[in-house]
Amino acid sequence: MAAAAKHLTPVTLELGGKNPCYVDDNCDPQTVANRVALFRYFNAGQTCVAPDYVLCSPEMQERLVPALQSAITRFYGEDPRSSPDLGRIINEKHFQRLQGLLGCGRVAIGGQSEESDRYIAPTVLVDVQETEPVMQEEIFGPILPIVNVRSLDEAIDFINRREKPLALYTFSNSSQVVNQVLDRTSSCGFAGNDGFLYLTLPSMPLGGVGDAHACHSGMGRYHGKFSFDTFSHHRACLLSCSGLEKLHEVHYSPYADWKKWLIRWALGYQGCTLL
Repeated sequence: MAAAAKHLTPVTLELGGKNPCYVDDNCDPQTVANRVALFRYFNAGQTCVAPDYVLCSPEMQERLVPALQSAITRFYGEDPRSSPDLGRIINEKHFQRLQGLLGCGRVAIGGQSEESDRYIAPTVLVDVQETEPVMQEEIFGPILPIVNVRSLDEAIDFINRREKPLALYTFSNSSQVVNQVLDRTSSCGFAGNDGFLYLTLPSMPLGGVGDAHACHSGMGRYHGKFSFDTFSHHRACLLSCSGLEKLHEVHYSPYADWKKWLIRWALGYQGCTLL
């Protein structure tokens, strides 16, 4: 960004952050688990738009955890390490970082790791506190913390007092709940009852929120035509007739009262092209 600033070059910056996933009591836990597990553990959790943590009530957690276990077994088998569909951590540095996060909260699912091939099992953590390290940084790995909230309002407050995320997910059978989360929060992308499938649509942009409180998500937008627009100069162009000088005389001084009135009227009426 410093190099671009020297030349006033347009910049779009996609980062990440902690992407919340609110799960309402009014939903089918297995459906939610299937979709959350798919997008959390895709590429071993190493996507910037993966659900980073779940917000739900203690009652929903009791139903969701066994459903997540069922989804993980369905996707990766009884021994996920041997599954050809589960990736590995990109390098040793990130493996060690993620292994340290396994000590947060309590392991409800998974938790196994093997340094020799940088394997970390699909993991779910419960009894997680907001102050723990797993809730202080983007996880970027196959670890899913669950944080308990008592209401939709508490979940929205939790989301809004943290950095604005690159993605936000909400699961509920109630469209009112989904719309409330959409209306009362800010994020780059939003999905109701799904994951980051919107990334496959070139008609939808991706990028950070881009204000003073959004350094974790980035700025600008791209994908499809949005990429072209971001890195293109929108040039203003007015082609005026070489004649009709009488009409142009209204621009010229001296400015009689009727000219002042006409100019004020024209400037106040966006449909007028006289000036």
